[in-house]
Amino acid sequence: MSSAAKDLTRGPLAPQILAFSVPLVLSNLLQVLFNMSDIAVVGRFAGPVALGSVGSTTVLVTLVTGFLIGLSGGINVLVARFFGAQHPKDVSETVHTGALVSLAAGLVLTVLGLLLVPTVLGMLGTKPELLPGAVLYLRIYLLGMPALALYNFGNAVFSAVGDTRRPLYYLSFAGVLNILLNLTFVIGFHLDVAGVALASILSQYVSAGLILRALVKSSGDFALRPAQLRLYPGKTQTLLALGIPAGCQNAIFALANLFIQSGINSFDTLTVQGHSAAANSDALVYDVMAAFYMACASFMSQNYGAGKPERVRRSYFISLGFSFGIGAVMGLSLVAFGRPFLSLFTTDPAVVEAGMQRLIIMGLSYPISAFMDCTIAASRGLGHTVVPTVLVILGSCVFRVIWVYTVFAYFHTVESLYLVFVCSWLVTALAETIYFVRCYRKQMAVFSAA
Repeated sequence: MSSAAKDLTRGPLAPQILAFSVPLVLSNLLQVLFNMSDIAVVGRFAGPVALGSVGSTTVLVTLVTGFLIGLSGGINVLVARFFGAQHPKDVSETVHTGALVSLAAGLVLTVLGLLLVPTVLGMLGTKPELLPGAVLYLRIYLLGMPALALYNFGNAVFSAVGDTRRPLYYLSFAGVLNILLNLTFVIGFHLDVAGVALASILSQYVSAGLILRALVKSSGDFALRPAQLRLYPGKTQTLLALGIPAGCQNAIFALANLFIQSGINSFDTLTVQGHSAAANSDALVYDVMAAFYMACASFMSQNYGAGKPERVRRSYFISLGFSFGIGAVMGLSLVAFGRPFLSLFTTDPAVVEAGMQRLIIMGLSYPISAFMDCTIAASRGLGHTVVPTVLVILGSCVFRVIWVYTVFAYFHTVESLYLVFVCSWLVTALAETIYFVRCYRKQMAVFSAA
């Protein structure tokens, strides 16, 4: 076992999960803060139109990046399972297959995105004054998708073997570079939305290069060897079976949010700008909570591979407790300090007040999402992705579309639109929990029989 890798199948679980998750929390938090620097620099130094243009792309950016994150989640689960079962050949084949699958996915998303950007933004009803900037930002930003795919791949592999520190170091370096480039391009060269997009993709390629270099130089079974890069048929099929549903779930989830964005666009520009500023809190909270979801999947996968059912169960409950707690703390903090938070992105008091409408409702709702997302991660840790994906599509995607055309259409208030989030989380969490309990009991019965 490499010195960087960690055995997650023995020792006290709660301290281990916390120690595993803290670097992921910091990594995700830094990534969000660095992405927020795009919005903050544009809002502060390029004006409200540029802020609205970049903010109008949030849902589409989430759609493509969410697919890549879901795909890497499949890589994480499979590598962790083989690593826990001590099957070095399977670990190596999964890593090399995953690298090529991730690169291909990044390239496909770049091409499709570049072709469809104007059409999709037009379908969303993006304000005419915001449309040119939004199109320009997305077309540049999407050129970084291959790099983002490879960074997520590397992060998934390192996390699967218990090393969450190195991805944090690489992301920190790239993030600082991103902020410096933001300031240089926007303030120094007056590139506005194009400047922050360029800064983002350049920093993404740096982070991808650093994490791939680390994998190549690793000595463990999970090391990346260029000569061994190929699509191993069995591993390709399994990775796609795990990753594609997860990626599609994230993408479709974002697609459902396009209808919410369309609802926001039906209000005045002030409301759109306030929503754009306040929506930055979503990534901030979700991505920090997501660290515990990855911990849940990694710990459950390794212990499932090692044949330790009690640790599988306890990994789920401990991860759920941590994710709910951090969601509650962050959500309540945003409610209490919402105005200073929104002031990071705009100096207009009216925009701040519009943003607070969203921030109060979402801040009180974030902890509820833990019951849905952690349970989905637990099901994936046991190797189940298709049914959880179908459930989340029905509960959080179809439900939201129906809500927009019924409840929101009837009341047509911003509050009635924002309440769709917590209601959809509750519905989906119930369905996901019922399915997970059934799967867990069935698979643990196999251990008992053995």
